[in-house]
Amino acid sequence: MRRILHIDMDAFYASVEQRDRPELRGRPVAVGGRPESRAVVCAASYEARTFGVRSAIPMSRAVRLCPDLVIVPTDFAKYRAVSQQVFGIFRAVTPLVEPLSLDEAYLDVSENSWGEVLGVEVARRLKRAIRDETGLTASAGVAPNKFLAKIASGWRKPDGLTVIAPERMEAFLQDLPIDALWGVGPVTAKRLRAHGIEKLVDVRSATPATLQAAVGSQAGWLTALAWGRDDRRVVPDRVVKSHGAERTYAEDLRDVAMMRGQVDHLSHICGEWLLRKSLRARTVTLKVRYDDFTTVTRSLSAPGGVSDVATIARHAQQLLMKTDVATRPVRLIGVSVHNLVDPSVAFLAGDGRLPFDEDATPP
Repeated sequence: MRRILHIDMDAFYASVEQRDRPELRGRPVAVGGRPESRAVVCAASYEARTFGVRSAIPMSRAVRLCPDLVIVPTDFAKYRAVSQQVFGIFRAVTPLVEPLSLDEAYLDVSENSWGEVLGVEVARRLKRAIRDETGLTASAGVAPNKFLAKIASGWRKPDGLTVIAPERMEAFLQDLPIDALWGVGPVTAKRLRAHGIEKLVDVRSATPATLQAAVGSQAGWLTALAWGRDDRRVVPDRVVKSHGAERTYAEDLRDVAMMRGQVDHLSHICGEWLLRKSLRARTVTLKVRYDDFTTVTRSLSAPGGVSDVATIARHAQQLLMKTDVATRPVRLIGVSVHNLVDPSVAFLAGDGRLPFDEDATPP
């Protein structure tokens, strides 16, 4: 059973603007162009949404709905920078991250760098990390598949967390109205309701001809969703080039021996992952965040590559001693492995030579 998360930042563009401009907090905000330019709303704060202001409606209409609306021009460079922060948090936990936009993604956390067994615990920690590092909130859905995870993430916005465990799946499906599905807009929902399909589970008893008339070629897909079936995998947008594990401590660490123990534990996670993936790593990196949130990284390269826990831990311990942990309290420690290579070529230099065979002449 896979553990899939869908994480969606809350009113992303508007929330970034409210974060950066305190005078906007608590006020109805819309991000986009001026109403006289026939612009549309790119994002609306939750205060604006209470007036009916939504993304994609004309800004002129938004101003009529909410005369006190504060309009802020878009700053996509800033939003992309914050998005990179958020996705960096995601990818520190799992390489299986599938972006849907700047502000939402699927994550497969069946295996994760924190070693958490429960998807809900990963979601809680991710939400906390996002808040700590960006000052923003996100809503998360946890479920056995992408379809249910996406619906769950929107269930208790903003700052929500909804879990659909396998044993709760049927009860959850029974309550879903047909237009709760993404892709089922007002027109399609109207056609389905005209055939007596008010809830998703009503699809189960509909005839193939009825579904074909309502949604055409999507009838089979809709039927699968009605039973909660969705076998799509989380597809990352890039080749996995690194893997790591890190931990933030409720109380700052001051004892170096305890820090060494944590480094060994995190190194073990990295080594086990490399073993499972049949990979070697040419670089080991240590990350330390002190109590004042200053963060430093130290790296060590191993040309032939490493994969065993003992070697990774030894390198990480050496790197730990190159930091100020002996004199400064530590809030976070992380160990990661980079420059991953296949074992069949891990021991070869770039021109095909063995790295220690300095006198060899390439063919």
